[in-house]
Parts: sequence; C-alpha cells; structure tokens
Amino acid sequence: MSAPPAMVSRACSTLLGTPARTAERLSAASRTAVFRIGLRDGRSVIVKLYDHTARRNAQTEAAAIRAAGVAVPVPQVLGSGTISSEGATALITSDLGGHTLGATVRSGHIPHAQALKDLGGLLARLHRAPVEQTMPRRPFFDSVSSLARRCPPDLLNRIGPALAVIADTPERAPSVWCHGDIHFENVVLSGPRGTRYLIDFTDAAPGRREADVAHALVMTAAHTPWDRRTLLDAYAAPLDNTRLSAWVIVHTARCWVHASPGTSRRLWSDRLTDLTRQTPHLFRTLRSEGIPR
Repeated sequence: MSAPPAMVSRACSTLLGTPARTAERLSAASRTAVFRIGLRDGRSVIVKLYDHTARRNAQTEAAAIRAAGVAVPVPQVLGSGTISSEGATALITSDLGGHTLGATVRSGHIPHAQALKDLGGLLARLHRAPVEQTMPRRPFFDSVSSLARRCPPDLLNRIGPALAVIADTPERAPSVWCHGDIHFENVVLSGPRGTRYLIDFTDAAPGRREADVAHALVMTAAHTPWDRRTLLDAYAAPLDNTRLSAWVIVHTARCWVHASPGTSRRLWSDRLTDLTRQTPHLFRTLRSEGIPR
C-alpha cells in the first residue's frame, strides 16, 4: 500500500466526500488506471480513472453496470463523474476482493470445465438484461476498426470471408447487453457462497450476442470442440453458428495482432491455423501464403 495519487484523492473527496488513506494500483492502461483504495472511514473501494482522451468514460461504464445489474451480480456503483477541468472522469465501486475465477482455475480449486459453465451462465443472464432502444449500438466498423489499423494486409485479406459474414448481419437482428471483455479474470467470487460477480464494464455496450460469446470462447482457450460445447450448453440460448465462428476468427486475429513476438504470437498463429482447418469457408485460400507468424 502507498499514498494515494492526487487524482485518486480528488475522486474520493469529490464523489464520496471521504478522503483516501491508502492506495494499491491494480492495473493501468494507456487511458485508464484502477486502484484499490482504503478510505479514512475504514471502507475499501475500487477507483477507476479515465483519461479525458478515453473514448468511453466513467459515466458510460456506470450506466452499463447499472443496466447489467438487473440480470447479473455486479459491483455497487458508489459514485461517478468528472474530476478535472480537462474532462478526466472517475468511477468508484464497492470492493468485492481479488478472488477471481481465473485464480481459482489456476489453483485447481475449480476445474476449467466448471469455470466455462459459470461463464456461459453469466453471459446468458447478462444477455437477457433489457436494452433501451435509445442506447447506441456498437457498429460493425467500431468493432473491427482497431484490427484493420494494425492487421497485416495478407491476414486481413485471408479472414475477409469472416468479416463479410459479420458485416452482412441484418440490422434487424436483436441487440443484447454485451460485456465486451469477458474472461475468467473479469469474474470475481465474493461472499460466503462465492457468488460470481461480473466486473470491468469498460467496453460494455449493446451489440450482437455472437460477438460476446465468441470473445468468451477465445479468451478462455475454449478452442477444442469439447470446451466450446461446455460453454455453449451453459449459455443455452440460440446463436447463429456461422456468425459465432466468424467472430471467433476476428477475435483470434485481434489477439494475434496484439501478441508479443515469440511464444505468444506463435500460440495465436497456431490457433488461426486450427480455425482454418475447422472453418475453411470463412477464410480466403491464398496459394503460397499462410498465416503470418
């Protein structure tokens, strides 16, 4: 534990009316940072700071948490708002502890298959949360633009059929509340019964259910038919299998793009190769070219 950063102190004083006493940084990205904060009144809370340049902010995440909270266990939103003249925002939520589903899988206390069932069930419940018609949907371009900016042209061309399937999704297809970053580390076990709570709604927005389920399959290494079926059986809601497979390819390609050269890049390259064999109709065959490594 260390002294709280100035922006964290400002967030606690402004949004809670209580000074921060200690701080533990949990994560940091280019435009966000998350801290576990000990308040002077004895409470422990989670403070998430958003830079003023962030595309999404504390208010959009707070709205997503409240919307999801009618369907799945989520942290309590204690405060959110602007904390600087430049437009930086902060979100303060209850502290559920750090016992994640991922940690329990790594320790062997919960089998990987059971964790997949837990995640599939949570996703099914989340996707039943009401979506207001006025909420902006996540457009196709927004979903793949970051991939297009960083993806090598040969790989982008190779997954073109998968991108076409996603782009051709009918506008009338119903939207659901998508978490946007679903994996074992974003599920916290809390309370005497180890209730599963969904956390980190930074990227949550109304979207296509197949995109969210595919993200879960990719990020939980559910790439074998058995693991895939385990999660989907727990999800137990109708899905368009072609769109689901297309989204699996896109999410896997995104992971390849962002992976560090070496072992990590080779892992995602191997998974793309496996997907080429499993769903060849969603790849463009290029003679003399393979999956980039």
